[in-house]
Amino acid sequence: EALDTVAEVEYLTKEDAMQEMQTRWGENAYLLDGLSENPLPRSIQVTVKDVEDSESIVTFAENFSGVEDIKDSQAEVDKILKITGALVIIIFLIIVSVVVVSNTVKLTVLARGREISIMKYVGATNWFIRGPFLAEGIIIGMIAAAISSGLISLLYYYLSNALSLQFLVLFSTGLVPIGFMSANLIIIFTSLGISIGAGGSIISMRKFLDA
Repeated sequence: EALDTVAEVEYLTKEDAMQEMQTRWGENAYLLDGLSENPLPRSIQVTVKDVEDSESIVTFAENFSGVEDIKDSQAEVDKILKITGALVIIIFLIIVSVVVVSNTVKLTVLARGREISIMKYVGATNWFIRGPFLAEGIIIGMIAAAISSGLISLLYYYLSNALSLQFLVLFSTGLVPIGFMSANLIIIFTSLGISIGAGGSIISMRKFLDA
């Protein structure tokens, strides 16, 4: 408690440890009722102010007499931080995809500005002119959705294989199954891609059709 790097110290009795275990097991806690005695040890739970200081605290605690074992979650924390970094990259890639799809459709419309004007002069309706560009935007959005869904599903597959056990230990729950994750990614990204592609086409053509 005297260390500046320590935020909180909590003593857990054997009964506290059992109660925490029952809470983590949830509906399966009844399996613990058959134990003849409580096998869990007494422990001291130390919360650090900064995860970088955990190694020095572990070294410090090893010098105490009566300490049987020290469990350090530094490795699990590092992996979770890596996941957080990966999520930030994924969000960034989604934003980039939105910009790329919108600009691609806009450039296509600008390149065919004269063609659009000629079609208007010969009596083509706005929706007749808009149709091919709308379809092109939707196709671009669907291709982008397929690529992004595949890449993220692949990334999640490797991450889930590497972290499923650590995640279960830390949070008493497993990661979302890869099949469920992929199916929802495809639905969400396809909807998003179609919406962005169609919306980008309509917005990009507005100034030509309103002229």
